Amino acid sequence: MAMLEVNDIHTFYGNIHALKGISLTVEENEIVTLIGGNGAGKTTTLRTISGLLSPRHGQVKFEGEDISSTPAHELVYRGITMVPEGRGIFSRLSVSENLDMGAYSREDKSKLQDDYDRVFQLFPRLKERRKQVAGTLSGGEQQMLATARALMASPRLLLMDEPSMGLAPILVENVFETIKQINKDGTTILLVEQNATVALSVADRGYVLQTGEIVLKDNADNLKKDEMVRKAYLGID
Repeated sequence: MAMLEVNDIHTFYGNIHALKGISLTVEENEIVTLIGGNGAGKTTTLRTISGLLSPRHGQVKFEGEDISSTPAHELVYRGITMVPEGRGIFSRLSVSENLDMGAYSREDKSKLQDDYDRVFQLFPRLKERRKQVAGTLSGGEQQMLATARALMASPRLLLMDEPSMGLAPILVENVFETIKQINKDGTTILLVEQNATVALSVADRGYVLQTGEIVLKDNADNLKKDEMVRKAYLGID
């Protein structure tokens, strides 16, 4: 049984049919990536899985249980958190207060210090700036904080939406090294990313979305070699 199963979901924005029968799976301890152009349905897929949107048809299952109609805040308790596109930090709160917000759902308060230690080991810059107001951080530091805040909920499945957006190339490399480490530490990851080159470099498998439909799926190495992927998403003729 896969950790996450998405079966033939159809999601709408009003009368706009955004997802047209998306099906995918994510196995425990995998990194799976969704790639595609603007408007392909990548973010909508994550928003549907995370409970921010409800599918009109189809089913989302997490660890064998139907979560298609489960509110987003309840999914955090069940072990699913998301790093949203645009980071979505609490800009007027300090770094430490943002991390506290990430841990609000935790019942095992005795283990919180271990997780603070973990995120500060992953992101030493945040430890240095833990008293700083989050809105004054650089873009790269805000991305670190958004990821660290999600990890404070101790998720089993981490959804990441465009973690490289707006970052300089050197910071993109750092972000994806951290993603690999988070996965190595035991967190399963579903990654949405327009930068297909870096996404496929860290992922085990991938799905290619176009206008709300999956048009291709394979392991990451095969997708990197696929002619359509190379031309459309990797910039290789």
